[in-house]
Parts: sequence; structure tokens; C-alpha cells
Amino acid sequence: MNPPVKIPFLTTDQMREVDRLMIEDYGIELIQMMENAGRNLAVAGRDFFLSGSPEGRRVSIMCGTGGNGGGGLVAARRLIGWGAEVTVWLTKKPDEYTRVPAHQLDILCKLDADIRVADGTPTLQADLILDAIIGYSLSGPPRGTAADLIQAANAADAPVLALDAPSGVDTTTGLVHEPAVRAAATLTLALPKAGLQTDEARPNVGDLYLADIGVPPGLYARPSLGLEVGQIFATQEIIRVW
Repeated sequence: MNPPVKIPFLTTDQMREVDRLMIEDYGIELIQMMENAGRNLAVAGRDFFLSGSPEGRRVSIMCGTGGNGGGGLVAARRLIGWGAEVTVWLTKKPDEYTRVPAHQLDILCKLDADIRVADGTPTLQADLILDAIIGYSLSGPPRGTAADLIQAANAADAPVLALDAPSGVDTTTGLVHEPAVRAAATLTLALPKAGLQTDEARPNVGDLYLADIGVPPGLYARPSLGLEVGQIFATQEIIRVW
């Protein structure tokens, strides 16, 4: 269903300010936002790509070390709980994950999840690939194992669902770096990112969905943002933008 109200698009700096206000002014911690993001990513994968039933379906989830990767790790936990055969691909060794993403990874280790560290360009054999490598914190072209996983996703037969932005796409300018994920769909968070609507980026973005991570609507009206945002998620937590 398309959104019933006009939705503003945010620059990367504006999204950083949203996150800052959430934590500093409202006391809504990163772990809460990450849980909401990951749950909605799992729901979107299940409902839009796995015919509403992930049981027995193969899902490869590519996770970076930051907040985007943490959301992917939450999605992995959810999908495992729903019966999917999940493989988690990390861009770094587990002991290089810190803070909240490390906490999410530790939970998966306790669940004996299939966790692998990318070494070269792996072959992803899956019914669905979730891209949670890099979100709005992208700075320059992806390198190393992040680039390897992006290339693996693009070479796979399975559709890719990206979290917040396809890894390799600049969320403010829309510049598509090499490599960049070519997603069938993107689930962006809170408000869509300005770069996703450019002509250059849209082929990589695919269908665009927007997910609720619990941002109080009044936050957007703060002087540092000055945005008027209505009750976007009053009837559903995930809405289609295009």
C-alpha cells in the first residue's frame, strides 16, 4: 500500500541528527532502534519474498560491523526462530564487532547459528539475500570483505533485500559506487533517504519500503530538523514508497 501522506526524504546528516535526538533527548537507545529495524527486515523478507512462510527457506544475511549490520543480525535471529535456514556472513571476525552489534552477534552464537566470515567472494546459495553491510555511514567505495560480499550478492540468483540503503549507494547524493548492491527492494528506516530517489540510484534501490523504528513524530519538528511529519505508521509498520 502506498503512503497516505507526503513523506519527506532525509539527508545523511539529518538522519544522524534523528539518531542523536532519539538517544540524547528521548532516551530511546540504539539497541531498541536496532531491534525494530531487524524485526521489520525479517518481516519484509518473509512477507515480500518468501510467500509469508520462511520455514525451510534458505536466507543469506550479510552483516557489517555497524548499526546496519546489527539490524541484519536481529533479522537473522528472527528468521531462525521462524524456521528459516539462515547463513550469516560477517565482514569481520566476530571479536572485531563491538557494542550493540557485538551483543546481537553473541545471541546468535548462543543459538548455534551458521556464522561465517567472508574470505574472498563466496557463492551465496539462497532463496533470499539480506544486505545489511553498510547503511547511511558509507564513506567512499566499499572495500575488502564488504566489497566481496556485495559482488557475491550481485552474482547470486536470489533476490536481494537491502536494509536502509543498498550497500555502496550514497544516501545523500545517490552516487552509486563500485561495487554497489543491486537490490530487488530496499527497506529504509524512519524516513527515506534523499539519495535513494535519484535516477542513478533507483535501479540499485528497486522497490522502496519504509519501516517504523519508533521515532516520535514530534522529534522531526525540533529546530535542528524543522520537518512536519504526520502519523505515517498509524495503520502499519511497513509502507511502500514506490
